[in-house]
Amino acid sequence: MNRYLVLSVALSVVLAAAPGALWGQAAPAAPTPAGLEAAARTIVRSVPYPTFITTDAKGHPQARTVQPMAPDSGWAVWFATNPRTRKVTEIARHPHVVLHYFDPVTQSYVALAGRARVVRDRPTKDAHWNSAWSSFYPDRDTSVVLIVVQAERLEIVSAKLGVEGDKATWRPPTLRLRPARAVPARAVPARPPK
Repeated sequence: MNRYLVLSVALSVVLAAAPGALWGQAAPAAPTPAGLEAAARTIVRSVPYPTFITTDAKGHPQARTVQPMAPDSGWAVWFATNPRTRKVTEIARHPHVVLHYFDPVTQSYVALAGRARVVRDRPTKDAHWNSAWSSFYPDRDTSVVLIVVQAERLEIVSAKLGVEGDKATWRPPTLRLRPARAVPARAVPARPPK
């Protein structure tokens, strides 16, 4: 085999396994959960109108732009809507949803996946009200419901913030925000004595 070909293959293997190794640079460290969460909050703050994605009765995704409040410390996100919209019906049927925040300036995104529920009671609406919604919903008792999305996990990609997906699969870094519901253990019948 040509020695230049062997050298070229060896160099390719080294660069693929440890980019920057020839120049004494360490491969970038994987972001910590706290680092992922901080980066996600930075991106979310920069996107005033994310896309809210639900599933219709036929199992097809439905996407629309919404104007939510900033996520609270537990990643609950609130926004207002007309009670007769498709999303209200879709949430009642299938509460698993995604809020997708894309920042075109930095080419970064955050996808918050979780469960949504519709809130109709006035005290809760008042507690989570954004004054920017008032011109759209003059009667807070009947013309509006709130939707709260409790995020359970987030995916994030932002080269600018040093958060990138897997080089081979492009799988984004993911952070579980809430523990998955415990599945009850099945009862195992006791073995009869021998």
